[in-house]
Amino acid sequence: MRCPYCGHLEDKVVDSRLREDGRLIRRRRECASCANRFTTFEQVEEVQAMVVKKDGSREMFNRIKILQGLNRACEKRPVTADMLENAVSSIERKLQDSGEREVSSTKIGEMVMAQLRELDEVAYVRFASVYRSFQDIGEFMTELKTLINTRRA
Repeated sequence: MRCPYCGHLEDKVVDSRLREDGRLIRRRRECASCANRFTTFEQVEEVQAMVVKKDGSREMFNRIKILQGLNRACEKRPVTADMLENAVSSIERKLQDSGEREVSSTKIGEMVMAQLRELDEVAYVRFASVYRSFQDIGEFMTELKTLINTRRA
């Protein structure tokens, strides 16, 4: 590791700590030349899944897009930013754990809906109405009845 102060290439690790569910390591280092200390962070480089869209096109998985969709659905609802961040992290972790290199946008959408169902039912219905492209009030009512029935069970 190159020292950010003097550029020397040798250092020693003074302290190491795990952060963020064990996926990130924080290391305090001391330069062997100038004795200045600095911090580095290490994490496993994970291969991001490619998202296969409905039209067949592919793009890299983008957690920001999911977070924006959740923010829109949860607007003016009692859902905190931390709750949304945790939901996105959960989705991302499930995708990483699956090991799939390609995942359909439909599967991601269903994962988002499952997270929203747990967070806020109104936000879930908002998202579902856009995601599922309800054509009439009947489809909307069917989704509401399903939600009500699962809540009672």
